[in-house]
Amino acid sequence: MISKIKEWPQGERPRERLLKDGAEVLSDAQLLAILLRTGSVKTNAVQLAIDLLKKFLSLQNISNLSISELCSMKGIGPAKAAHLKAALEFGRRSLIPLCPGVSLTRSKDVFRHFSPLFQNSRKEIFKIILLDQKNKVLRDVTVSQGSLTATVVHPREVFNPAVRDSAASVIFLHNHPSGDPTPSLEDKKMTGRLVAAGSLLGIQVLDHVVIGSDSYFSFADAGFIVKPSTQGKISHG
Repeated sequence: MISKIKEWPQGERPRERLLKDGAEVLSDAQLLAILLRTGSVKTNAVQLAIDLLKKFLSLQNISNLSISELCSMKGIGPAKAAHLKAALEFGRRSLIPLCPGVSLTRSKDVFRHFSPLFQNSRKEIFKIILLDQKNKVLRDVTVSQGSLTATVVHPREVFNPAVRDSAASVIFLHNHPSGDPTPSLEDKKMTGRLVAAGSLLGIQVLDHVVIGSDSYFSFADAGFIVKPSTQGKISHG
């Protein structure tokens, strides 16, 4: 049987090493072990973390696992799985430096801010960014997760937060899990419906950005979205 971590010398224990030397000196397995807290009857937390990494190859892959997939590992139950999911999701969100008051002026800014969130995601996620009259971010809202269809991404649900927050303009974005940001026919139709709905509501649609693995497509840059005026225009590129 593998020895318990509490039986190790203090300088070798992950938590004690973190407290003494900082989180950056720990390996992925050691960081995971701290999140897991305990192992199982037959193994300690470090070995359980090593087994997780051996099976799923990387922290990114582990962060995309479902609760049931995590629980398929011996030694991981619903409580450990929930703890891991929460911690890894928190880490992913912290990569996005987009805060209220930030000004968005270019489509590549949207890609730069949000691409870490979508990295290795196996689901399509549709978001709306709410902006004030000076193109400054009010907040962003996740509208839908899963396959995007006309039923799921309905103008009523999409514009509801924009109306509630009195947004002057909006930017839409969603990801393609395939990694290819080329818009589908449904993406184009959906964008057209949403732009028309925004016009009726008096809310300007500045762009719809489709995010791939290392590139993006901007409907505004490609000329699919024609703005009624230059005021509030999001720059190309």
